[in-house]
Amino acid sequence: MARTISIGQQNFSELIVKNYFYMDKTNFIKEWWENGDDVTLITRPRRFGKTLTINMVETFFSVNYAGREDIFKDLSIWQEEKYQKLQGTWPVISLSFADIKEVTYEMAQYKINQLLANLYSRFRFIKDSPMLTTKDRDYWERVSVNMNVSDASLVLHNLSEYLYRYYGKKVIILLDEYDTPMQEAYVYGYWEELTGFIRSFFNSTFKTNPCLGRAIMTGITRISKESVFSDLNNLEIVTTTSRKYESSFGFTQEEVSAALAEYGLSDQQGKVKDWYDGFTFGRLTDVYNPWSIINYLEKKRFSAYWVNTSSNTLVGKLIQESNSNIKIAMEDLLNGKAFHTRMDEQIVFSQLENRESAIWSLLLASGYLRVEHYFFDEERGRDEYDLVLTNKEVRLMFEEMIEGWFARDTQKYNGFIKALLQGDCKAMNHYMNRVALETFSFFDSGKRPSKDTEPERFYHGFVLGLLVELRERYVVISNRESGFGRYDVMLEPLHQEEDAIILEFKVYDSDEEQTLSDTVASALTQIKEKAYAASLEAKGISPERIRSYGFAFEGKKVLIGEDKHV
Repeated sequence: MARTISIGQQNFSELIVKNYFYMDKTNFIKEWWENGDDVTLITRPRRFGKTLTINMVETFFSVNYAGREDIFKDLSIWQEEKYQKLQGTWPVISLSFADIKEVTYEMAQYKINQLLANLYSRFRFIKDSPMLTTKDRDYWERVSVNMNVSDASLVLHNLSEYLYRYYGKKVIILLDEYDTPMQEAYVYGYWEELTGFIRSFFNSTFKTNPCLGRAIMTGITRISKESVFSDLNNLEIVTTTSRKYESSFGFTQEEVSAALAEYGLSDQQGKVKDWYDGFTFGRLTDVYNPWSIINYLEKKRFSAYWVNTSSNTLVGKLIQESNSNIKIAMEDLLNGKAFHTRMDEQIVFSQLENRESAIWSLLLASGYLRVEHYFFDEERGRDEYDLVLTNKEVRLMFEEMIEGWFARDTQKYNGFIKALLQGDCKAMNHYMNRVALETFSFFDSGKRPSKDTEPERFYHGFVLGLLVELRERYVVISNRESGFGRYDVMLEPLHQEEDAIILEFKVYDSDEEQTLSDTVASALTQIKEKAYAASLEAKGISPERIRSYGFAFEGKKVLIGEDKHV
């Protein structure tokens, strides 16, 4: 009989004792313990079992679970006697920054203080112990939501010492979702203030803490060492391309096949792979998204479960406001192609707006992209990657995101698309000018908008919109051979009754053209001189079924001209 599925259950002991669906990942405990690293930072995409793993480690090691053989006796970790003896023998401090999602630094610091004060309440039985001095108790009293940052930065350092005195043993510290408040700090503009505190907090907790036995931190991203880890030379960083803990997060192909068999869904293996496979950790390929698999097993229908579990605001903002290179790469990715880049897997948030590699690093760490090929250029000493969209679920998320860019002007945008398909050039001009008026600023709303880049940002974003909107009727081919100021697009019909369409974009240049109409004429001439229609005709599309349009841009004004005989 198939086990009951408990969606979102993060309590490890509850899962095991009640025999809910669980994929045995307890070998992580053995691998981590035998690696012997002082402080381990593990980055994985959201909903990949990081929180459950942290709770599993706490349940195994914590003195609060001493004698709980019933939890582990049927799991792989219990096969070795030395681990049976290790269970329940360590003082453990476990906390999570997952809920620190505030819009100001003051609110974030208050929320962190609240979390730390609650932690002290959990260990209040130590406060009256003779192991603590009067000075220790005075500090304990200062631990509150209103404590100053100096006291707050020492909370885990001092609590480690109190626990060491009480139990006579160093502590294990577990910090889940360490980077959540820092991502919010970047989005809402208080990055420098928060990272100043976090750097001091991490230093006292993980570096200058003589009572620390071992520690694990988890998160989505690897924040740059200079930002918050500058003093932690004892930190072992495990990213998605690291070989450690390859199978500890996410479901392997073997595990998914077994799960599908348990729930009578083996005949859906191919579709499940298309939707939810695609992640690669270290050398292990075919890693499945566990959140989506669990939801599919329970609901027995395909849906974008994982990408809809939290806001994709930061990702959308970065791509929307990005330069043309990012949007061009997104075209290739949405068309199923790989994108080649070099990058460092550490995230430098201050570089997200002006360094393309930082965006790709964030998308890779977040799980939206996967590594198809990786190699180290020894001659230049740098990492190089071929990246692709992870799977169908992620591709649908990006398509919905791009559709959302035009949602504010749905009627106008749909009006333009309808006019384009019908060949109504007058209506195309009417709707396109209304769309452009609204969306130029939308695609150029970064911190350093530029008049020169407005048209480029707009039409690259616009082409992404075409690619998504017309995907069921056309293959959208973007040649982009002419550089800034021109951008040719072909719409190759998937059905014989449809016309093929060629679009050429040009920015008005007063040194070369007298009027915007001249720019349109130049765009149409470009289509003829470059013989763009030849590739369509080679595929059997007759000249009568090929329409071409020249788009001329001057600021937020657009003029479209047509030539049906290319």
